[in-house]
Amino acid sequence: MDAHKIKTKDSIEPNERVGHAPKILIVAGEASGDLHGANLLKALHAIDPAIRFYGVGGKKMTEAGMERIADSADMAVVGFTEVISKLRYIMDIRAQLKSFIKKEKPDLLVTIDYPDFNIPLAKAAKKLGVKVFYYISPQVWAWRRGRVKTIARIVDAMGVILPFEEQIYQAANMNVQFVGHPLLDAVQTNYSQKEAQEKFNLEKNRITIGLLPGSRKSEVAVLLPEMLKASQILKERLQNSQFIMPLADSLPETWVEKILGLYNGDVTLIKNNIYDVINVSDLVIVASGTATLETALLEKPMIIVYKVSRLSYYIGRTFIKIANIGLVNIIAGKTVVPELIQDRANGRQIAAEATDILTRADRMADIKSALKEIKSKLGTPGASTRAARLAYDVMKGRETE
Repeated sequence: MDAHKIKTKDSIEPNERVGHAPKILIVAGEASGDLHGANLLKALHAIDPAIRFYGVGGKKMTEAGMERIADSADMAVVGFTEVISKLRYIMDIRAQLKSFIKKEKPDLLVTIDYPDFNIPLAKAAKKLGVKVFYYISPQVWAWRRGRVKTIARIVDAMGVILPFEEQIYQAANMNVQFVGHPLLDAVQTNYSQKEAQEKFNLEKNRITIGLLPGSRKSEVAVLLPEMLKASQILKERLQNSQFIMPLADSLPETWVEKILGLYNGDVTLIKNNIYDVINVSDLVIVASGTATLETALLEKPMIIVYKVSRLSYYIGRTFIKIANIGLVNIIAGKTVVPELIQDRANGRQIAAEATDILTRADRMADIKSALKEIKSKLGTPGASTRAARLAYDVMKGRETE
């Protein structure tokens, strides 16, 4: 894969010229980062329409006005060992970004999560005198907490999106602000449940189960087959069940349809409309990650699944010292929705948990009640605007509150 080379023509004014348009280099490495990055771009543009954006992201960030140096979808991996196959490409992109920083001296580097890539990039930017704003903290509370000191040295300010993260960075004397969770603004449905049923050709009196196997091919290839095996079992146990799946922008439709065909998957495949798919579902089977919070904000019961290579799992369990991996359960501080990890993420056990939740009104009610509490902990809408103001103040050298 060849990275798209950034154009450095005369149209990009040198920073030393009076009245130059501010340049921001912004780097996101995941599908969720692309969503949050796009909203941040829009909020920054609202503050200063003259800003020019360059960096790494996906379709949403590009549509929001960023000139793309590399596509984040080409860099997305799950697990420690899985990164090896893309390591050379990832290193090439980092080298290109460092070259861009050295040559163009952007007014600000914005890094979004993706720590193993972004922390070394932030170090390079700091050495070259470029200010750094880190948006969405690495999960230092889960593993490698020592990174907090490193981040504090190289980052001018950080906007965190989980309430307990602010205290962690404050302890390191860092300029940090809990801005709230950006999903509070992003998670919006277009249709009522009745309208969604009609639009997606779903039968109204059936139990609807949403399948969210992720946005990366590597995780979908592993998780979707197990979800489809579960669907086959559930069709026998709950004969009035039906299944629906949103198609992520990063996934080729023909490739997903091929997997569905291999397992005789009678699944309604919907392009985009992920929030309406979740909202129309009675239960969601979801890959661990941002989608678990999206599901929680719509107060839909879920089963979290996660599976990587055995070596990646072994390495992860060696270093990660928290009881749960699902963001929903981490924020709750307890297990409120089931997590099926590694060997337990199989069709039989997924079907067993789904059957129990769907046939026990008390368990369903308990989960919905817990999800309401989680939603209340995530702050108030406007996270992207607050993060943009913090980033802009850092760029302008202003004191932040």
